[in-house]
Amino acid sequence: MRDQSSAAKRHKQSEKHRIRNRAVRSQVRTNIRKFLAAVESDTKDAAGEQLHRVTRLLDGAAGKGIYHRNTVARTKSRLHARLNRMA
Repeated sequence: MRDQSSAAKRHKQSEKHRIRNRAVRSQVRTNIRKFLAAVESDTKDAAGEQLHRVTRLLDGAAGKGIYHRNTVARTKSRLHARLNRMA
């Protein structure tokens, strides 16, 4: 057990945040994989829809501090470029 009550509280909070962050990161990665699968199958409409979902998830994660905003910007840029390379 932590010696100070503030240390115990921070530990409890960090565990809660770790679990939440892990779930959000997992959701982002899953949706990126779905987007890449849509790009591979050459369905531009489905890929565009999926990219919209990924963008929303990434922006939300950046707002919560799960990802740095520059990381989110770089990822979104690469995914948009991937979509634009489709015919």
